[in-house]
Amino acid sequence: MKLYAAFDLHSSNSYLGIIDESGSRVFKKKLPNDPEVVCKMLDPYRNEISGIVVESTYNWYWMVDKLMEQGYAVHLANPSAIKKYTGLKHCDDQDDAFWLAQMLKLDILPEGYIYPKEIRAVRDLLRKRGHLVRLRTSLIISLQHIISRNCGIKIDVNDIKRLKEDTVSPLLKDSKDVALAGTISKETVDFLTRKIRDIESVVKERVELQESYRYLLTVPGIGKILALTIMLETGPISRFHQVGNYTSYCRKVSSKWTSNGKIKGKGNKKNGNRYLAWAFSEAAELARRHDPLARAYYNRKLAKSNRMVAHNALAHKLARASYYIMRDRVSFMSERLFV
Repeated sequence: MKLYAAFDLHSSNSYLGIIDESGSRVFKKKLPNDPEVVCKMLDPYRNEISGIVVESTYNWYWMVDKLMEQGYAVHLANPSAIKKYTGLKHCDDQDDAFWLAQMLKLDILPEGYIYPKEIRAVRDLLRKRGHLVRLRTSLIISLQHIISRNCGIKIDVNDIKRLKEDTVSPLLKDSKDVALAGTISKETVDFLTRKIRDIESVVKERVELQESYRYLLTVPGIGKILALTIMLETGPISRFHQVGNYTSYCRKVSSKWTSNGKIKGKGNKKNGNRYLAWAFSEAAELARRHDPLARAYYNRKLAKSNRMVAHNALAHKLARASYYIMRDRVSFMSERLFV
């Protein structure tokens, strides 16, 4: 007899539900998020379980990894694509778990991609770099404001980030309190800069650079870090059947619902990968600044709309181009994109 199991996963506990081929509930229990407890509860049904569903929450890594180590067929449920009957009067964790198991049994479960454990840590390390960059940027802006308020001048970002020379302290020497605020900010910026470089060095050493990485570097606006981000966040390009699936995953398509030319609502704008959305947004800005054809395309869009629409159109173009570059392993051809 085949059994289908599912976990409704939360931060400190999860609800396990198991059904049989007829949909009857065989087992149900709320469990602590302890790998040993989870495996012990599943052991009596090990030979009959044909698949286990784990809800794709922020903390799914440990459970999916443990279950796969135990030899179970694991399916990662995509919550944003799962729709339950809206007329239900009552719903709780127990019902959610059995609903996931039921969809697996019916072969209609919307699944997410289980990123391989061996490369996932490197991808997350690059995400940590992005976190540190955002922290550094907030400190740099704050330091610029301090200098502007007290000195009446604007200091360049690159001068603040410079490690070998302190251009901040001499500007704030007239006030001890202001100088202390500036010194602390500058020292923290320098500390973050060194840690960012450490992460970049480790990532470049540990990641196995695919052929697509070399081709991504030919795209205007995409440098080494953005190419690494796109490569690691995308994973196997074969999991995207069409270019539209990929650009949607990159959050570069409209989420508006229209009918007869009228806006009827909006979809989930956060559905997709925010790191890819950031990467292609950065690439679009850099391409606009440094590539003549990209800038000309941006200006044509700008003449018909506004700055954000033009920026998003360019980012969408670069995402489409990157899809074909990674799929076909070819270099970027601007004459085919910016027409």
